[in-house]
Amino acid sequence: MKRKTIFSMAWENMKHRKLRTTLTTLGVVIGVMAIIALASLGEGFRATVTSQIEQFELDVIMVMPGGAITRSGMMYLTRDDANNISQIEGVSVATPVMQKMGVTLYNGDKNASTLALGVNFTDFQKVYPNRLVFEHGGLPQPVKNDTIVLGYRVAHAKTGENFASIGDEITMKVNVGAWPPIWKNYTFTVAGILAESGGGTLVSVDNVILIPLETAEEIYKTDYDIIFVKLADRNLAERVAKDIREMFQNQVLALAPSIMIQRAGNILDTVQIFLAAVSSIALLVAGIGIMNIMTVSVMERTREIGILKAVGAKSRSVLVMFLAEAALIGVVGGLVGIPAGYGLAYVLSSGLSTIRAQPETNPALSLLEGTSLTITPVFSLTWTVSAVIFGIVVSVLFGWYPARKAAKMNPVQALRYE
Repeated sequence: MKRKTIFSMAWENMKHRKLRTTLTTLGVVIGVMAIIALASLGEGFRATVTSQIEQFELDVIMVMPGGAITRSGMMYLTRDDANNISQIEGVSVATPVMQKMGVTLYNGDKNASTLALGVNFTDFQKVYPNRLVFEHGGLPQPVKNDTIVLGYRVAHAKTGENFASIGDEITMKVNVGAWPPIWKNYTFTVAGILAESGGGTLVSVDNVILIPLETAEEIYKTDYDIIFVKLADRNLAERVAKDIREMFQNQVLALAPSIMIQRAGNILDTVQIFLAAVSSIALLVAGIGIMNIMTVSVMERTREIGILKAVGAKSRSVLVMFLAEAALIGVVGGLVGIPAGYGLAYVLSSGLSTIRAQPETNPALSLLEGTSLTITPVFSLTWTVSAVIFGIVVSVLFGWYPARKAAKMNPVQALRYE
């Protein structure tokens, strides 16, 4: 019997049992739809996360103590540490930064709580040349010890009222003790207000104030909390970060956006495979349904099978005919599942459209602060074809048993079946 004839008969048999065929095919549609939808959302989430991280300076590494405790408390970094890092091949600039929370600013009857960064302005501007752009004012040359630079969101209150202007003298109230707190006031002159740069950096300069590093040393009398490292080439990030960790015997954290992209990709690969595996369960359930329905169909068509064999149809032809029905169910279910999966992906993405980063306790180090993650499905041809092929394979595999049962029927006994 020709293959064209076999598939034609299989198609006609399916058309004669429209409701049963539709319900059986629906299981395959749901399975393929789930795989495509979840895989598309996974690809979309990967693209979104990657694009967000790529907004960071990929040629910057932030070095922080990794939790080591000294006799005097938490581990700090020193100027010698910064000098040693600057000697690593591929490092352009290594500048220490002092980071202090719990700072309150006063300008007349206005006040603002913020975080202070003590920085070497010359080196820090080399690290973030595109972030330290002034909306108003600038740094005096040479930098004076009572100079202060306000981040955009510090200078511009949420109410729309400006906190300070260039040349204003503001009071900075800081805690220079541990416990009990020792509060002291220092007076600074506003030299510059930074333009808004957004949250796409390892440090959000919009939410902080910048004071000269020497002044921060005199106020707090401690070493440094962070060392910012500018690389000659972003592709050196992983190697330089490894060298830094080895230099400090793994007692520091070396954070680099380029490394984050790679690790995030590895994690998302695992998550995507897991989601596809979970959604594949729906196809396996559909396969059981196919086996059940086709087994019932074989019993109902026993006399038909007997007549086919009586007129000369071979067992192999009967086997292929029933497998063709199973394959057609998989093909139709897969083809319908493709647009259904696309539609489901958009429905789910609209429900998860915007995930806003929650405010962090440290506004300077909130990597996604002020940003939103909008997940747009990305449809992969590989995942789509794989889902359809998997649907067909499952249909054929689960249709094998009833098809083989039909092929092995004795024609005489089949003709006698009532």
